[in-house]
Amino acid sequence: MTEKKRLLIIDDEENMRHMLSVVTSKAGYQVTIAENGEQALAIQKKAPFPLILCDLKMPKMDGLQFLKALPVDAVKPIVIMMSAYATIDDAVEAMKNGAYDFITKPFKTAEILLVLEKACNHLELQEENLLLRARVKELQGSGSFEDIIAHSEKMRSLLHLTEKVARYDTTVLITGESGTGKELIAKGIHQKSKRNHCPFIAVNCGSIPENLLESEFFGYVKGAFTGADTDRKGLFEEAESGTLFLDEIGELPLGLQVKLLRVLQEQEIRPVGSVKTKNTNVRVITATAKDMEREVEEGRFREDLFYRLNVLTLHLPPLRDRKEDIPHLCTHFLTMLNRKMSLSIESISQDAMGILLSREWRGNIRELQNCLERAAIVAEDKQILPSDLSGIRSGNSCNEEINEMLGTFSLKQAKKIVEKKLISRALETSKGNKSMAARLLEISYPSLLAKIKEYM
Repeated sequence: MTEKKRLLIIDDEENMRHMLSVVTSKAGYQVTIAENGEQALAIQKKAPFPLILCDLKMPKMDGLQFLKALPVDAVKPIVIMMSAYATIDDAVEAMKNGAYDFITKPFKTAEILLVLEKACNHLELQEENLLLRARVKELQGSGSFEDIIAHSEKMRSLLHLTEKVARYDTTVLITGESGTGKELIAKGIHQKSKRNHCPFIAVNCGSIPENLLESEFFGYVKGAFTGADTDRKGLFEEAESGTLFLDEIGELPLGLQVKLLRVLQEQEIRPVGSVKTKNTNVRVITATAKDMEREVEEGRFREDLFYRLNVLTLHLPPLRDRKEDIPHLCTHFLTMLNRKMSLSIESISQDAMGILLSREWRGNIRELQNCLERAAIVAEDKQILPSDLSGIRSGNSCNEEINEMLGTFSLKQAKKIVEKKLISRALETSKGNKSMAARLLEISYPSLLAKIKEYM
């Protein structure tokens, strides 16, 4: 905590510097002062401060110029801008350039200490995210499967086996329920293999009309059928020397199963309409959510092709069997959502995490991600609470609830709708007092005015 409480104060007024220095020092901060942006920039380059209080209007280099010139390390410093003469445009410009908050002078001692306390909490979250990424890489092995969160013993064992599989060109069948991350595993195998400099092509076998499957897989020559005006490469040629990932392989029609088996055995393809074959050098990885042995028994999948694909099977456990991974997946998804939607959700309350851990997650990781997205949109604070997760208790689809509540799938539109509703509630509660509404919303007064101008 000592390192996090190192504070740089930048202000051209000596009285203000002295007052802020005394107040923050008493609160336990290690304070360094600077008279202008140039001096502060020199200090920051020598020994970066995690927390910065910066005046907006200063000689030589003002606050905005300092903000733009500020070097950014692995953990971004948190800059809180101050001004007695700020306009809404100044506040918006500062926030656009990376300021954490904007406060207007004169301010009360409690106000500045509260803003700094929240900034310290934000710093802790940033550092936890960095440590989590480092831990994930450590567990997964250097440089491979970076996108896969694996802290549970089941997933760690699976990734260890997958690391070995990636070195060889053998065909792999990945099994597991929908939403467990089968394509991520396939990408990881490709990235760790000697083919990683060549294409990785993924296709869902159930998404292509049956009458187009053969031409999609093997390509066609000019004149092969009506509309074939030129030669066209198929998926096998596009993936030449690389990896072809066939998702939902159980959906492949029997007629094409025969032709796929021949390609795997003979390492050659024949485009539709051609009398010549072409050699192919492609690693095939397949995946399915179906019970393939049952599909074979009931005659829907060729036994010889199944054994050809099933040289090595990797089974992805459902999320309900790897619940140790849920907190780490939540941290990962919140980081993504904050960046993607310009949110500032810092954590999930203990009670809310209990709800997430008790859920069966029949939609697996995909369902968890969707539910967190909904919770992040409706959350009224920087922490997700049980009330934000109320939709998952009834078993309703998070997608359905988001659509019912907001009437849109657009993240930008949803953010505007939710912010407008919260601002209206705050203004109603405060009986039109904008200063009080800003405190309820935990944003600065200029930020509230800017949002009112935009939404109202």
